[in-house]
Amino acid sequence: MRTGNPALNAKTFRVEYAESDAMTISGTVNKTAILLLMLTMTSIWSWKKVMTLGDISVMMPWMFGGMIVGLIFALITIFKKTAAPYTAPVYALAEGVFLGALSAMMELRYPGIAFQAITLTFGTLFALLAAYKSGLIKVTENFKLGVVAATGGIFLVYLASFVMGFFGVSMPYIHGSGFMGIGFSVFVIIIAALNLVLDFDFIEEGAKRGAPRYMEWYAAFGLLVTLVWLYIEILRLLAKLRSR
Repeated sequence: MRTGNPALNAKTFRVEYAESDAMTISGTVNKTAILLLMLTMTSIWSWKKVMTLGDISVMMPWMFGGMIVGLIFALITIFKKTAAPYTAPVYALAEGVFLGALSAMMELRYPGIAFQAITLTFGTLFALLAAYKSGLIKVTENFKLGVVAATGGIFLVYLASFVMGFFGVSMPYIHGSGFMGIGFSVFVIIIAALNLVLDFDFIEEGAKRGAPRYMEWYAAFGLLVTLVWLYIEILRLLAKLRSR
């Protein structure tokens, strides 16, 4: 099985387990809801801090702290998936702090943008879930390969942009609000959305195989990673459109 999500790969479910402790789709849905609730709680906290103060600079340490802690615990979860019941909630809490501050910062600049981004993110989630369950989207091997390749390409472009930033060089065609910049954002959003489809398929396959129960937390974490990515990309696209 292929998936563009680094948290879910072909070796994820190759674990010995007791059949009575098998992973289920309903269990994964419940764990995903818990993680989303935790992320929402901390995002509301950091959002209120920024909006009350009206100054993002005060929350910058919290914002970048949440991003760094989230990254650390994401990596721990990926490389030690048995720890997912403990590390995934920490990731969700940390990402909530980061996303809340980021969203508030964008909201101060472009009023209403956060609600639009949230609505589009969950609208995309439920639309693709419906399309997947109805069979409208077929997850073939070529489909998986194409999405994984595109995801890898996006990662390399972002990595190159990050490294070039240390030398004072930017990629205006990517980060700008021109036709190329907006087109790139739309492409990234499409790929991020298609990763949701791969995640649905991967979670369903794991449940069919009866993966160990702790994989419910791991699969929920993987889905949350994709949702966070999708939300950030939609937020960036809306900001580009507003700045024109």
